[in-house]
Amino acid sequence: MPLPSVSYLVPVLNEAVRLPAAVGAILAQEYDGPQEVVIAVAPSTDGTADAAARLAARDPRVRVVENPHTDIPVGLNVALAASSGEVVIRVDSHTELPAGYTAEVVAALERSGAANVGGVMKARGRTPFQRSVARAYNSGLGLGGGPHHAGTVEGPAETAYLGAFRRGPLLEVGAWDETLKRGEDYELNQRLLAAGHAVWLLPHVDVTYWPREGWAPLARQMYATGVWRGELVRRQGRTAGRYLAAPALVAGLAASAAVAVTGLDRRRPLPFALAHLAPAAYAAFLGHAARSMGAESPRDRLRDAAVLTVIQTTWGVGFVKGVVGGAGTTVDSSRLRRR
Repeated sequence: MPLPSVSYLVPVLNEAVRLPAAVGAILAQEYDGPQEVVIAVAPSTDGTADAAARLAARDPRVRVVENPHTDIPVGLNVALAASSGEVVIRVDSHTELPAGYTAEVVAALERSGAANVGGVMKARGRTPFQRSVARAYNSGLGLGGGPHHAGTVEGPAETAYLGAFRRGPLLEVGAWDETLKRGEDYELNQRLLAAGHAVWLLPHVDVTYWPREGWAPLARQMYATGVWRGELVRRQGRTAGRYLAAPALVAGLAASAAVAVTGLDRRRPLPFALAHLAPAAYAAFLGHAARSMGAESPRDRLRDAAVLTVIQTTWGVGFVKGVVGGAGTTVDSSRLRRR
């Protein structure tokens, strides 16, 4: 039987530097079926459109379409409408598909009957800071250890990283929700599950992810991610228990700070002094985490602890904002080029 045709959807915004590597990893896939790459370019200020055009000029399998908005779900749907593959593979410009990825996920779609198959995000870093973020992601301590970060068993899952979709079920559920600016993959997988389809995890398939490269971009990314996770909780009325750890941390730290500022712990040591257990417990957690994440030097361990703090507190603050007040117009401003 002939192999199904594959369309790779690549939404990009201000990714002129990373785009060639992401597309290069796609074009290097050894897959005998028909393939096409559709790059949806959002309004960018760093030459992304030119970089995409050069890639299309070099290889007839690459096409470029315009995404009139900066939102990833819109770009994915624009690329989907311009594509024709029986299998649709979602690719991020911060990722690089490993060798054999396409053949692996297409085979898994066939044997599992699932609507979506995906692997595990394997973060990597080129700089000391990026490597600290990667250790936080890969350890599960920074992002809560979801299946697409730390899954170990192949089979049905609540979500999977990026994903290879059968076109039929993807169109059936309406593809990506354009009212979301973050968390669109998780939400799509929830709709697939609700429609009776399966989502399949391949824990032995690692997809390289390059994290944000600075403190401020990381904080902005995590805050926006937390806000939109909170928005999803508002919409769906439920959440996994692991998502409550970061907002609980923020609440505990805020309570401790409020008690210290007002002096309640001095006037009435009990019960107000107990509020300081939260920062004490968190400091102990950071010490344990920094030792267990694999860094060898004291400087790297200290940076790892600081990275964890940024990830968890900004995500937690964002989550509370999203649950209480909704996401509103919050965007991941780490993707916007600062002039």
